[in-house]
Parts: sequence; C-alpha cells; structure tokens
Amino acid sequence: MEQDKRLHRKVPLSMRLSMKSSCPYIRGQTEQRIAVDISNDPQCHDGLAAAGFRRVENWVYRPACPQCNACLPWRVDVKNFKPSQNMSRILKKNRDLTRYISSPTPTDDHFRLFRTYVTNRHGNGQMAKMDQDDFMSMISNSPIETVLISYNDAENNLVGAILSDLQSDGLSAVYSFFEPVLTTRSLGTFMVLDLLDIAKDSGLNWVYLGYFVEGSRKMEYKARFGPAEIFKGGEWQAVSQSRDETSTRHFKSCRRDP
Repeated sequence: MEQDKRLHRKVPLSMRLSMKSSCPYIRGQTEQRIAVDISNDPQCHDGLAAAGFRRVENWVYRPACPQCNACLPWRVDVKNFKPSQNMSRILKKNRDLTRYISSPTPTDDHFRLFRTYVTNRHGNGQMAKMDQDDFMSMISNSPIETVLISYNDAENNLVGAILSDLQSDGLSAVYSFFEPVLTTRSLGTFMVLDLLDIAKDSGLNWVYLGYFVEGSRKMEYKARFGPAEIFKGGEWQAVSQSRDETSTRHFKSCRRDP
C-alpha cells in the first residue's frame, strides 16, 4: 500500500509543562500548564482550541494541575443564544458606542486604557507589571488571524477593547479591557454580547470564552452566557443552566445526544 510521505515529514508538536505556581482562581491550589509554541505550525491552532487549549501570543496552553480539574473550557452556542432582560438593558445602554474592527495593532490610547483597567481591577496580578512593550506583544504577537475590536463613545474616547481570534468554527475572546469607572455600562458583558452578534452575523457557531471555574468570582460571569458547552472528559458537553440572573454559579453538565 502506497503511503502519503507527508505523514512521515510531519514534526510532532513539542509540549512543555510549566513550573508550579499559585492558582489565581482557587485559594490554596497550585497551577501548572501544558504549553505548545505554534509559531511554525499555526494551522494546528483550531484543532488544539477544539481540545480545550487557549492562545497567549504564539503559545497555546491548557491547565494540567495536579489533583484538580476545575478549569473547564466554555463556549457559547451562537445560534441559540438569546440575551436575558438584563443583557438587553446593557445593549441599550451602550447603543451610543461605535465599534471599530482592526488588525491587532494597539495605539497609545489602548495602552493607557489597559493600564487603567489592570491597576483598578488586577493591581496585585502579574499583568499590572506589564510595560508598553509587553502589552504590544500580548496584542500583536499572533501566528493566526486575530482582530482588535475597539469601542469609542460619542466624544470619540476609547472606552473598551477586546482581542479576538478568528477560528474556523467561531470567535475566541482572548483578552478584554475597559474603562473601570463606567460601571453602569457593564462594558465587560457588553463586549461579549457584541462578540456574539459579530459571530452570528459571520455565520459562526461558537464564541469561546476561555476557562470557567465554578465558585470563582472572576469567572462566574461566563455562566450567564448560554446555552453553552464545556470541554470535559475529552469531549464538549452541553451545559444545563439556570437563567436566574441572581445566581449564576450553579450549573450541571450533561452529554449532548449525537
């Protein structure tokens, strides 16, 4: 039987295991990650994303924590998503904003907004130590197709931005930041809602929101966006969740019928 010689020339992906560090989501736990540099093989990204990996610059990673599987990749079903009443109010509050979609080339205004956001929301985290070069690399360094979506108010002030990867089956929310004093706008929620609209208009099936950790205040907002699936036990499983907006932490995963 004649074999395809390309199979023998394919270099296996080199995976690395990070050192242990303190978990940012669960007190008392340690964190480890499996990471892959996709600089020379960017076409493998979507397959890894479908297996629960996330991208940061030229790396994709997923948690590999000893004795803990709390981080569950979360993706929203674009076609069947319907905003709640509260979400509809958030969309209405932000009707005055103008959306700009561009290549991932941030401006000085983006960096200033990022600094304001991280010092206000994550002042004790590693990202608060990032300088402008670090920020530029985080936004611009991508071996796959990526866009920076910016939102300006009526006075043309930048109030929010979200970095998104374009995948074959959807959009992936890589990182977002916004003006923290504009609390009544709920800009974090608004940008996810707008990303869902963009994906729907583009005929895409999913919006990937990264990892969900039940009980983590940093992650609980993701449970508001459904119907959704989590990646668990080597497959994507449907999530049965309550639409009660006062309690978003509790959900139950179940297998999706074939």
